[in-house]
Amino acid sequence: MKFIETRGNDGQSPEHVSFSEAILSPMSSYGGIYVPETLPQLDNDFLEQHLDQDYKTLAKGVLAAFEIDIDADIIDEALALYDAFDDNKNPAPLVKVKQDLYVSELYHGPTRAFKDMALQPFGRVLSSLAQAKNENYLILAATSGDTGPAALETFKNRDNVKVVCLYPNGGTSDVQRLQMVTEDADNLKVIGVHGDFDDTQTALKALLSSKRFNAKLNEKNIKLSAANSVNFGRIIFQLIYHLHSYLELVRQSAIKLGDKVYLDVPSGNFGNALGAYYAMQMCLPVEKILIASNKNNVLTQFINTGLYDLRTLAVIPTTSPAMDILKSSNIERILYDLFGAQRTKSLMLQLDQEQYYQLNNDELAQLQAVFSADFCSDEEGKDYIQSTFATGYLMDPHTATCFKAYETCREKKGVTIVYSTAEWTKFSPVIANALTNIKGVSDIDALQSIANTANIEIPSQINALFSKKVVQTTLIDKADIEKEILAFL
Repeated sequence: MKFIETRGNDGQSPEHVSFSEAILSPMSSYGGIYVPETLPQLDNDFLEQHLDQDYKTLAKGVLAAFEIDIDADIIDEALALYDAFDDNKNPAPLVKVKQDLYVSELYHGPTRAFKDMALQPFGRVLSSLAQAKNENYLILAATSGDTGPAALETFKNRDNVKVVCLYPNGGTSDVQRLQMVTEDADNLKVIGVHGDFDDTQTALKALLSSKRFNAKLNEKNIKLSAANSVNFGRIIFQLIYHLHSYLELVRQSAIKLGDKVYLDVPSGNFGNALGAYYAMQMCLPVEKILIASNKNNVLTQFINTGLYDLRTLAVIPTTSPAMDILKSSNIERILYDLFGAQRTKSLMLQLDQEQYYQLNNDELAQLQAVFSADFCSDEEGKDYIQSTFATGYLMDPHTATCFKAYETCREKKGVTIVYSTAEWTKFSPVIANALTNIKGVSDIDALQSIANTANIEIPSQINALFSKKVVQTTLIDKADIEKEILAFL
């Protein structure tokens, strides 16, 4: 399968690239990103064939359908990393919470967040490509809290790869910050930035496209790539768990094969939702994809009105910080799939230059045929955490936003899959406040409070963070990011 560019070709770049080329160099002409030239078309027979198969077998079937140019033994090694998850047969269990609401728990990997589902295998694939080419790569990652720990975990101590992770100072939970700043591998650099996630992501995309920065790397015999979901290597592994959660519903007799379901996704940078969209386009019977946001509700406005408008907005810190994002990179891939390269280029350049764009009525109707959206305030999220715990299920504040969309966005009743992107341990002060009303406690005290209240244990990898030495202490202004990266190299 070949990959093409969301904003069209500039005449200087190849018109088509392979999967390996797209993940090694993820930015394309005019500041665009790569998408498959066509999506593989699967069917109910494909789903039926995998009803009795485990997650890794399903993943191999999906990757084979994309015809990616990665050796089979590398794919096997990459997927074998799921064996280290809590359940090596089922890394993403599906749990019934209400009669028609099931939660797909995507956080059972090493960093207790959904980014492990993609970044664990992706890290193995990318580093193997670098080694096979005998090339050295700098991997950039900008994080709102989950990508960073997962990227550092998957790439640490791998040959031919160095990683620089940018995070907004004060914009992550304390556990997420500790997961990053205690990493001590020589090939990792963690940089706290005065600003928000959009500042770090803008810097990342600018560096990826910068001829000057790339020239400086070339002087050091280093090539540049990214671990964020601008890289399709992330997306291809994310769409798999949407197929898996549907098959789990069939296995649990909640639906019959072919029944349509709602996919309810907490959304920041839209990679998770894009995976759901691609799964739907390939074969998955989906009624609609529900997009859940927090008070940074630019996606709700966009899906409900067709207006993507950043002109008067600034990021609002919330209790679901991984979603404190205004400029969602993967909306671009949706625009491309619905409206083509020329329109996508026009809209994205207008967003870059004027901070807004507006879909016409026909375009909005196409968007709304697939997506519905709502947002959830911090207080509403707290209520959902509290009421859901009272019925026996403990969830994090990002998952809680989906319960609002579940109540308001479904046009008719139907089985709904909520995607839980983080374990309760990642945001313990918020959850402890919801369960016991305590305020102002440290993460470790909040973790212990929740463990006592829920009669559960704190996972060892989280507990250990509080006794690890902080070794990554860099904190800079966003204007100094390039200089700091070059100093690290």
